[in-house]
Order: sequence, then C-alpha cells, then structure tokens
Amino acid sequence: MTECLSVTDDLSFLRAQARTQRFTLGTPRQFQVTPDGERVLFLRSESGHDRRNSLWQLDVASGEESKLVDAAELLPGEEDLPAEERARRERARETSGGVVGYVTDAAGTVAAFSLSGRLYTADLGTGAVRMLVDAAVIDPRPNPQGTHVAYVADRRLHVVDLATGDDRVVAAEPEETDSEDVSWGLAEFIAAEEMRRVRGYWWSPDGRSLLAARSDRSDVARWHIADPANPAAPVNTVAYPAAGTTNVAVSLAVVTLDGGRVDVPAGEWEYLVAAHWSAGGPPLLTVQSRDQKHLEVRALDVTHGSTRLLHAEKDPDWVEIVPGAPAWTADGRLVHVGVADGAYRLFVDGTAVTGTDLQVRSVIDVGEEVLFSVSGDDPTQIHVYRTEGGAVRRLSEGVGVHNGAGTAEAAVLASWSPDYAGIRVSVLAAGERVAGIASVAAEPGITPNVHWLELGERGLRAALVLPTGHEPGDGSLPVLLDPYGGPHAQRVLRSRNAMLTPQWLADQGFAVLVVDGRGSPGRGPEWERAMAGDLGDVALADQVDALHAAAERFGDLDLARVAIRGWSFGGYLAAAAVLRRPDVFTAGVAGAPVTDWSLYDTHYTERYLGHPDERPELYERNSLITDAPKLERALLIVHGLADDNVFVAHALRLSSELLAAGRMHTFLPLAGATHMTPQAEEVAENLMRTQVRWLKEQLGVTPGGDDPAEPVGTLAAQ
Repeated sequence: MTECLSVTDDLSFLRAQARTQRFTLGTPRQFQVTPDGERVLFLRSESGHDRRNSLWQLDVASGEESKLVDAAELLPGEEDLPAEERARRERARETSGGVVGYVTDAAGTVAAFSLSGRLYTADLGTGAVRMLVDAAVIDPRPNPQGTHVAYVADRRLHVVDLATGDDRVVAAEPEETDSEDVSWGLAEFIAAEEMRRVRGYWWSPDGRSLLAARSDRSDVARWHIADPANPAAPVNTVAYPAAGTTNVAVSLAVVTLDGGRVDVPAGEWEYLVAAHWSAGGPPLLTVQSRDQKHLEVRALDVTHGSTRLLHAEKDPDWVEIVPGAPAWTADGRLVHVGVADGAYRLFVDGTAVTGTDLQVRSVIDVGEEVLFSVSGDDPTQIHVYRTEGGAVRRLSEGVGVHNGAGTAEAAVLASWSPDYAGIRVSVLAAGERVAGIASVAAEPGITPNVHWLELGERGLRAALVLPTGHEPGDGSLPVLLDPYGGPHAQRVLRSRNAMLTPQWLADQGFAVLVVDGRGSPGRGPEWERAMAGDLGDVALADQVDALHAAAERFGDLDLARVAIRGWSFGGYLAAAAVLRRPDVFTAGVAGAPVTDWSLYDTHYTERYLGHPDERPELYERNSLITDAPKLERALLIVHGLADDNVFVAHALRLSSELLAAGRMHTFLPLAGATHMTPQAEEVAENLMRTQVRWLKEQLGVTPGGDDPAEPVGTLAAQ
C-alpha cells in the first residue's frame, strides 16, 4: 500500500499537513489483542488523506491484514454527528471520522461501534455487520458475554439485547425524561477535558448490571457562544464550571438488566476520577476532593451501595491523576500508582515494583501482570514495561516515544523515533516481536535538522531546529520560541513527526527553539509542583533561561531578534513573554490564550492556583489583564470564536484592556473555529503563513518573495 504526494505549488507542506491531519491519517491505532493472541484488531483509514477509519484485523501467524468494517461502504456520504458526540470528540481532540472507536466483548467475538450516530455490531468471526439502533448513539459497549450492548442516547443509558433486539432505558428517573440537565452514562466536561475519564458507565463482569454515572448540571453557570459570522444561527449555550463556581454534580448507581437499582450515597468528594469493575474484585471508585489534595480509592458494595476505603493519597499541593489505575489484577491484587521517594511508582498489593529511576506515566493493562509506560533519565522518551512477578522488564527498544496496547503477555507497541518518519507498530508475544502492522500515512518528505539539548542549571529539555542544511556558524538567525510551556503536556519528544512544524518554521529563516519547562510530565512530582501558585512567571523564566543557555552554545542565535508563538497555554505564555519580558522578546503570537484564570475551568485552574475566593492574589498575579498597560512589544492575538474550552472572552478582555491603555496590537478572530487549531486546509495554511509574515515584519526580516519559502521534498506513504 503506497501513495505518493508531491510537494508542488498545489500541495505545499502546510496544505499537505492539513490534508493529512499532521500526517496521522492512515496511521493504525486503537489496538486490541484477542484473548487467544491470534488476532489484533485496529482502526486505520484507507490512505494518508482519507479521514474515515475502518475496523481491521491482523492475523498474527500469517501477518495478513483484512478489513472487518468498511466505513465508506456503511456511510458513503458525510457524517451527521449528535451534539454530544461532537462535544466528546472536541474533548478528545479527535479530528478523524468513520469508526473512531470500538469496544469488544471479553472473548473478542463481537464489536460495537457508532457511525454517524447509528449503533452497529460486527461479528468478528463471520464479519457480518448489522445496524441495531438509529437514534444519535454515543459510546456503545458490549457486556463481557457479548449478549447485550449498552449505549447512551438523548442523555439516557440504554441496553439492547442482541438476540431479541429489545431496547430499553436502564438508567433514568421518570421526572428526568425531559430534563436537559441530567445525563446518565456520559463523562461530564471536567472529567473528559481535565481528568482523562472519557466514559460514564461500566459493565459488571457477569454482564447483568452496570455502574452508571449520573451528571446533573442544573446548578452550573451557563455560558453562551454566538456565531457573529452567521447572526441567524442559534446561540450555543454550554454549562461551564469556571474556577470558583459550581461543578456538575456527579453521582452513581448500580442498575440491573431486570430493572433493579442501588444508589451509591454521595460521599464527601467533588470529583469522580475513575471507576474500574473486573472479576478481580468489587468495583473500584477513585474520588478526589475539590482542592485535589486528597484522593481515595474505595471499594463499592453493589448490594447496599456502601463503600470502604482501600487506599488514600495526600499531597500539600495536589495529587496527580495517573491514567489506567487503580485496578485489580486477575487474582485480586490492587494496582495503583503513587508518589514515593520523589517518583511516581507502580504498586501491586501495596508493594512498589518500580524504582525511583522510573517515572510511571500510565497503566495500560492489568491482568495476570501489568503493562505500563514510563520515562527514565531522559524525559523526552517514553518506554513500555511489564511486570514479571516482583520485577519489571522493558519491552520497547530504541530511542523514541513508545505507546502500548494489549496485555503484558500479548502486547502491541506503537513507536515514533527521530530516526524515521511516522509510526512503526510491532506485535509482541512473550516480549518478542512476532508481527507488524502497516501504516499508510503520508510521509512529510523532510528530515528535521534538530539538536536535542539539555540546558541550564535545571537541565531543561529542548529541541533547537535550524533551517535545512544550516550548520552552526553559518550565520546569524532570528530566534522563534515555539513552546507549550505548561503542565501536563510535552513538546520535546524524541519523534521526527513532533518536529515537522518547527522544521517548516525554521526553513522560513528562523532558529526555532522548543523547550519543556517545569511542570511538564516525565520528571517527577517535585518538577511538576514547581507550578503551584505560579503558572506564568515560572514557565516564562524557564523559556528565557533556555534561550540564553542555547545562545551560549550556538552563536548563530541573534538575541536582538527573538519572537515567541504558542497555542492554548502556549498562547498565554507568548502573551506573558511580550508583556513581562520586553527586554528579551520583540514579538509574540498568542493563539487561544488564557488571559484571566478566573474564566478557566475549576479542575485545571484550582489545582495550581487554589479557589479564587481563598487565593485571589494568585489569580491577580497570574492574570494578563492587569499587565495590559505594560505592552511595549508587538502582539498578535488569534482566537476561535466557537472555542468552548478557552472562550474567546479571554482574548476580547485582553484586547479591550490593551485598547483602553492605548497599546497597539493585532487581533485575528477565527470564525467557526474551536479550541483545536483550524482543520480546513486553506485556513490552516494561510493562518500559519500570516503568522510568519507578521513575525518577519516585527523582527525586520526581509521576506524572500511573496510567500515564505517551501522546503523541498516529497510526500510518500510507507
């Protein structure tokens, strides 16, 4: 399967990047190994420019791939997604289409998925596909026995019997039928956006009951998003829990297929972080206090709805949430990740099985053994490990970023590296490679000119990207910092694809410096806690320190011409840079910036700054609004008008204060754009070109022609 796309005037790098969704289309993903280890299920689109994923399977023994569900055949036209599904995809940053998710029963005999709001099942033995429900279906999941499928529609939890076709609501109260504020079986905004909990119900091991989350947003403030470009369009009203305001009320109930129900009394907790229900033990609930300094793991008695404490974590700043844990092993041992001796460590039955040299980043699977991911002494790499009794063993090989799926015994590794473009997928049995899964993603055709650096006294990890062919000493270059810079995200990862946009920017005549400062994951709790109470100045100090350290090592960096660009937290950081450090930065592009933390959501903001009623001085100090009169440098603000995560109110308030203070700036609104950067090819390309032209003007760089130069290369699929 090979496809070639030439970089021509009709298909620039930027246009190709947008068309291929950053060269991710055609990449295999969401792997699941059948219990016998003989097949691997996965999603993949037909090519590097096809957005529609289909469901495939790999025969491990023969290495042959076959398509189980053809999305184009089931839905030849455009998708019509329910509003809740659009919101779910926005939270997940999901931009592809077709089959974007699927779930199987325990034996791997049937898969359930939704397509354009319709519920389908696929018989994984015969390949037969049938549509069961056409009713705006969200998140379908079979029970472990494969006899029933649960799903959410119209904010209610349904179950359909696969044998009889009987479809009924199992979680709702009569008085809730017409309520738009109460939902069953869905993850609320805070869970999906900040806690990485994407689901709201869990099947029992015997397949006869479900643990269902009930979300009530009645008391949550309503915020309104209009479409100024289309004044006749209805206003989108959302329930948004800004810092210091009321959260969605989340409760739980155990419901049975025969109509039984046991409510779980509300505890003294604010957040339902996670739930787990397996044959290894009773349901596990992970709950967190409003201030996030306390986290508890509780076992649920499904007969009475009572809970008992199994494990607790406390921290003077906050307790970090680690995906995939806690969970029961197959033989009933509790697996959790906790902080001990300065590291995030994996515990099994109360005993640490990882040392302080590893920082556990996620738990991938818990069965007889545990499959998990870690960073070691180099946080720019992520590796996959498994437990072996009381020891651990590394499964991934080579420099890079490795993700895992499957089980410790039959794992799938997805790997990215600076040594090659795109993804390489390996299927392991007993830790040894037995098969691979092909990618048909387009290749960018360029090789980033990257210097991987460790800078300053804090050992800041950075990537310095120079123009193609440029060697240190070849001549002075203006500097462009391109960070995220905040907690919970990394930009400096040992992956060629992670450096594609920085390379394109470098080829426009910049030295591009990407830096992960304090707060970024992979370096342990102390590194992350440096952000407590101070989101702006700590992050900015790291960027400036890294810039100066890089300039000491590379004399080509012109410190008289320094700019910065970023999106989301990176946008906040870019605006803070020109407002607070005009001695360093000449210009900044602030994309979708948070400017007033009182306008951002509860869970994220209060983790670092506390409750605004209790710590108003922290909100004042970290706000950019009060800094507006200080602006001395060039600032370009870019914001999507349909953003329901960082509302455009952030940009408008900053712009208003700048105008009131008589400070010149540029504001570029993006009609119809959400918090995800624009996906339309023309808009994505021209937005980047506009930024580059503007930056060159501010830095006094003479553009080479009407447009920034394009790097030379070809686009080809593997």
